[in-house]
Formats: sequence, C-alpha cells, structure tokens
Amino acid sequence: MPILHTHLKEPALAAHKNLSYELILSGWLTGFGWEVLKPLVDHGRRTDLVIADDEGRYYRIQVKTVQSRDESARIENRWHGARLDFIIIFSTKADWGYIAPPFTEASRRVNDPTHIRFHGHAKNFKKAFEMV
Repeated sequence: MPILHTHLKEPALAAHKNLSYELILSGWLTGFGWEVLKPLVDHGRRTDLVIADDEGRYYRIQVKTVQSRDESARIENRWHGARLDFIIIFSTKADWGYIAPPFTEASRRVNDPTHIRFHGHAKNFKKAFEMV
C-alpha cells in the first residue's frame, strides 16, 4: 500500500478538498448527460464548472463546502458580482448538500428556504437538481 509522505498546510488541504467536491459533482453531472466544462482559471469570475445541454444553454456553477454537520451554518458570499446560475454547497462533515441561487447578502444560512437540500448521493442530487 502506498504511503503518503506529503503533509499539506491547511489552506492547501482545504483547496484540495474543495476540488474533490468539484470532481464529484462533475462526475454526477456527466453521468446525467450534461456536458461539463472546467474553466482553467476561476479567480475573478468565480466559476468552478460550466454545464451545457444539447440546446446550447450554459449554466455557471460555484461549488462550496462547509465544515459543519449543522445545516443552519452560514455560507459566506465570496462571489460578489460574479455571473453565476447555481451555488452547490456540500458538507464535508455530513452526507448532505444544498443547491442555492446566487445571493447578494454577505452570508446566508445553508438551509435557507430558497435552497434545495439533497442527500450526498448522485440519485438524490439529480432529483434535487431537476427541481430547480
């Protein structure tokens, strides 16, 4: 069994963890039939993924994680002014997530009534995403 000898500092580790959720979401969406595009650089535009359907419609997605089991935890708005269609929020401590519209306030509860909850599995995410 390979042994990992590299120890990442907390900011780098957090970035790696967030990227893993982007990859999970990419796999789910690809499996549902969406074309998934990954911007080479998302700094400034705040777009983690772009998805496209067969009719030429494109949707911009920001993926966020919260380090909490508490669904009333707050998610910070770090995409001020960015043109986004969806914010997908994953808990790194529990098996749930939320689909949210972009919002303008500084922060919002993860379980805000305008957000759609999903259990952390592809089929549950698909049902929630189809409700948007």
